[in-house]
Amino acid sequence: MGARKLLYLIEDDADIRNLVRTVLEGYGYEVQAFGSGRDARAAIRRQAPELCLVDLGLPDMDGLTLVRELWGDVRFGVIILTGRGGVSDRVLGLELGADDYIVKPFEPRELVARINSVIRRREQLAGAAMAADTQRARFGEWVFDPGNLTLVADDGHQESLTAAEAGLLLALLKSPKRVLSREQLQGADCERDDFPYDRSIDVRVSRIRKKIERDAKSPRLIKTVYGAGYLFTAEVLWLSGDA
Repeated sequence: MGARKLLYLIEDDADIRNLVRTVLEGYGYEVQAFGSGRDARAAIRRQAPELCLVDLGLPDMDGLTLVRELWGDVRFGVIILTGRGGVSDRVLGLELGADDYIVKPFEPRELVARINSVIRRREQLAGAAMAADTQRARFGEWVFDPGNLTLVADDGHQESLTAAEAGLLLALLKSPKRVLSREQLQGADCERDDFPYDRSIDVRVSRIRKKIERDAKSPRLIKTVYGAGYLFTAEVLWLSGDA
């Protein structure tokens, strides 16, 4: 049996912190819990977890500030766990790079399923990176490496992606010049019903465009096909490890 996956729970309410930790440990995770963003930052510097669960109402900083800091670290996923249920808050959280957004109160099994989904998506990306024929993808002026969730331009400029963004981009790159629906792009998450008119795919496409398009407002690489989904327009060349 493999080692338990390490999760960091960043939650200021001690009762909720203890409850969530107990639930997750019951499902086989190793959990370290923190009551402040400062303590979590210090722990991350010592050891990176598999995933961070971040409450937005922290005593020493706004949780969104912490999410903004964490999204650039490709070593782990980020899930927002909060009582703020407004659509604007959810969209903002996704725009800042969170892999998912869970509103309190929540069902423990749903929380575990969401955690498993994010971790599974990251592991799938790592597996794709290990395949010699799909290790890196070149399109336009960019090379995408799913192994470290990065985009590198011909001029050396580099952009980092979250696991969710990288998974979505990978799906587009595997089906260039073909319209993919939001349901196809959302994959296993398409059964979610907690986010009416779920905008997670649109938000992530918007984030990717800001990183790869010269003009995100007039995109040329990822086209919106109204009423159908998204179309990746560029030629894609898959590179082997030594290419």
